Amino acid sequence: MTSFDPFSSIIALGIKLRSGELSSEDITRVYLDRIRKYDGALRAFVEIFENRALEEAREADANFNAGIDYGPLHGIPYAIKDLYDVAGVPTRAGTDLLSENVPKSDAFIVSHLKALGAVLVGKTHTVQFAYGGVGVNNSLGTPVNPWAEEHHVPGGSSSGSGVAVGAGLVPMALGSDTGGSVRIPASFNSVTGLKTTVGQISRRGVFPLSWTLDSVGPLTRDAADAEAVYRVMAAKDREDPSMQVFRPLIEEQSDESSDCLAGCRLVFPETVFFENCDSEVEASVLEAGNVFSDLGASIKHGSFDAANAALALNPKGLVIAAEAYYSNRKWIDEYFHELDPVVSHRIIKGRDVTAIEYLDIQNGLTSLRKQAIDFFDATDALLVPTVMIPPATLANCQSSVEAYSKINVSCLRNTAIGNILNLSAVTVPCGFNAQGLPIGLMIYGRPFDELKILNIARAFQAKTRWHLKRPDIALREV
Repeated sequence: MTSFDPFSSIIALGIKLRSGELSSEDITRVYLDRIRKYDGALRAFVEIFENRALEEAREADANFNAGIDYGPLHGIPYAIKDLYDVAGVPTRAGTDLLSENVPKSDAFIVSHLKALGAVLVGKTHTVQFAYGGVGVNNSLGTPVNPWAEEHHVPGGSSSGSGVAVGAGLVPMALGSDTGGSVRIPASFNSVTGLKTTVGQISRRGVFPLSWTLDSVGPLTRDAADAEAVYRVMAAKDREDPSMQVFRPLIEEQSDESSDCLAGCRLVFPETVFFENCDSEVEASVLEAGNVFSDLGASIKHGSFDAANAALALNPKGLVIAAEAYYSNRKWIDEYFHELDPVVSHRIIKGRDVTAIEYLDIQNGLTSLRKQAIDFFDATDALLVPTVMIPPATLANCQSSVEAYSKINVSCLRNTAIGNILNLSAVTVPCGFNAQGLPIGLMIYGRPFDELKILNIARAFQAKTRWHLKRPDIALREV
């Protein structure tokens, strides 16, 4: 079997697949071997589909040999957060309470990627009901951040997906993002994570948390890979009501990153995003401005008032709480005392949100989202810290519910604004703190501007090497 770098990008693997240097079965076996070797310590996965994966890999190879090429994910192994339905496999959403929740069909995206030759290797850990930004799961286990010897949290709620990509167990994984659940683990594991606009990618067959805020997206090695995956995932699903606003992608992906952002207008917002931010996080994010200046972009500091207004309008995440409780009330009411306390004390608040409170927030969001869209008439993107703090230790998060809550709020603050306003966003690695823990830069764009912000991210990564760093996971071998 030909060896290769398991931290290779999807695009690099695709080149080797098409040249015949590697087969999909070769690639899949390497990742399955890495999962066997390291995941006992990392705990990224809840299910491994070894037989299915090898079957799909052989099918992908057979199609290549027959001259059939289904595109950039053909023959590429990937993992999915345990919110995505796979026929005959429980969708547990982070809790054994749902161990009998066995779907009869695949989620739309799982089916779509299978039809295009992607190879599904397994399901990854998530927070209970996907309700938390820290990544802690006190019942099924918390994945281990590969960047620290002591157990640091992976970010949530797509915790296992972040660790799986960050540790080189798969080149790509899918997550969901309701308040930051793709971007936080991407930042904490030093990978790229894309938060898509609601309605641009099908959510059918993905366990719901908040029907107005849920979005799905990929975690990848770099922004070029994120763009390739996004282009495949952005397919119209007529059975998903949220996709009534879907916008087809027209232009094709460029093989080369732009080395010039002349005319690109970038803003560091002098609003809530930098308040009480960790000093090393803030310094790394502001330093990224120099890279963009060298690329020819215009860099300004200015206000983005919709951010502060969004947090004020939706105090304590009442929209998510109300919708999460409504969607999952049959389990929450019956098994409340069996739930993880870091989830139960938050989700139960949704039961007491009144119709007037909920509708007041939704009505206010309509005008706030218009205000945010208008802001981007004069700005291409915002540059902010993805998370205002570095990854915390698991021990600190588990010391008390109060400690967890404080850390969780710090994890979610900057990312949740994007969900409330339905912005597009991508996080990319932009440095490490003195302890060697990753720091993420988030690029915010207007709704449906995924390709624009990904181009900005690709230009940044063409001039930096943060995304090429890798953790020493030999420490994790068991």
